[in-house]
Amino acid sequence: MYKTIADIKEALRAGQTVSSIVESSISNIKGNSSLNAFVEIFEDSARAAAIKVDEKIKKGSAGKLAGVILGIKDNICYKGHKMSASSKILNNFESLYTATVLQRLVDEDAIVIGRLNCDEFAMGSSNENSYYGNVNNNFDESYVPGGSSGGSAVAVSAGLCTVALGSDTGGSVRQPASWTNTFGLKPTYGCFSRYGLIAYASSFDQIGVFTNSIEDSELIFDLSKGEDPLDSTSISKGSSNSKQKNAKLRVGYVKEYMNHEGLDNEIKTKLNDLQRNLESNDIELIECEFPYLDYLVPTYYVLSTAEASSNLSRFDGVHYGHRSEVAKGVEDTYKKSRTEGFGKEVKRRIMTGTFVLSHGYYDAYYTKAQKVRRLVKSSTDNFFNHVDVMIFPTTASTAFQQGSVKDPIQMYLQDIFTVHANLSGNPAISIPFGIHSNGMPFGLQLMSDRFNESKLFSYSRILNKYI
Repeated sequence: MYKTIADIKEALRAGQTVSSIVESSISNIKGNSSLNAFVEIFEDSARAAAIKVDEKIKKGSAGKLAGVILGIKDNICYKGHKMSASSKILNNFESLYTATVLQRLVDEDAIVIGRLNCDEFAMGSSNENSYYGNVNNNFDESYVPGGSSGGSAVAVSAGLCTVALGSDTGGSVRQPASWTNTFGLKPTYGCFSRYGLIAYASSFDQIGVFTNSIEDSELIFDLSKGEDPLDSTSISKGSSNSKQKNAKLRVGYVKEYMNHEGLDNEIKTKLNDLQRNLESNDIELIECEFPYLDYLVPTYYVLSTAEASSNLSRFDGVHYGHRSEVAKGVEDTYKKSRTEGFGKEVKRRIMTGTFVLSHGYYDAYYTKAQKVRRLVKSSTDNFFNHVDVMIFPTTASTAFQQGSVKDPIQMYLQDIFTVHANLSGNPAISIPFGIHSNGMPFGLQLMSDRFNESKLFSYSRILNKYI
């Protein structure tokens, strides 16, 4: 089991080959098939890539990720390989190109081991909405892993791959990271190219990273970031490495987050203990005002479903993907193909988005939500005039048992502490914070100013000493 990049490097120094590491990983994945984390193992291409990397190692020309086992969420394109966004409508679709972020890691000789299960079209907070069935949490298989990147989170947590890529639209990397005891990074919007990521809500979507160490998160971030001419929303500005201006470290928090009525008592106690530990170690804690907490989830779901309604209109049963066998005529083909091809949650969000964009409701919902988003961004920018990082709970509770949350609204509220960073575009990371008395893990979330991921990484190391 190779849980970190350091483990891979140590194995190579000890005489292991990349080919042997790949075989071990394939065997490990098959031995843990009950988790349902992988949709498909890329056995042939992974073995072929391993042989090439072994040759590079012999020649001394191998990349920084030589031998690292990488899993990719099933909404990230990899040329010549199937990709379906875990939806029937894209079943058996084969990608014609590779996502930019993935290509940058492959260029450093990472081995892509397979595609990982997720909520259909990245819509979900539990990984119970996949065409391929539920992903099971490796801490307890009767529990959900979180979503939508549940397969990516479980694969890293269980050691089935060293690193995994997911996507984070409203918390879909950080929330499952919290529930699987892994590190889950969502970069600044625009820092990672979205080219090759199947779109859900384009102004929110970001490829994110799951790892088992903060060092691995930082390395993958550094290798993946940067402008991409194929994505007009990507930005060339990298992570700021500005030095600490104040001798005293400054950590911000919002009282309403830390004492939210829905927050589990054990998580709340752990947060209060952390605050006391920081203050007793001369770290300045600053309370920040944020009066918009109750508006975050409604604003996010108005805007994200509107964008989903537009983005998913391309999946029509005509160009590619599932086409109904009983449809007659053009209009019937569209209707029946989409009805058969999309799952219940995806249909719900498409219909919601169509409603908020419809005549008579556009200004009441969509326009108003955009105004709230601007307020959220301005208020968030103001945090970082006074603090270096903000700390929040990642999730209000630990993972829940599969099938136990049936109300869609209650499921949407699982994102209450994570949608903030997506609305404002700030980078955020969930780091392991503790194990609950019920045996399930939970995370701590850090947020920094845009393009200041370096502070996320440095403060993650600092705070880890006091957890």
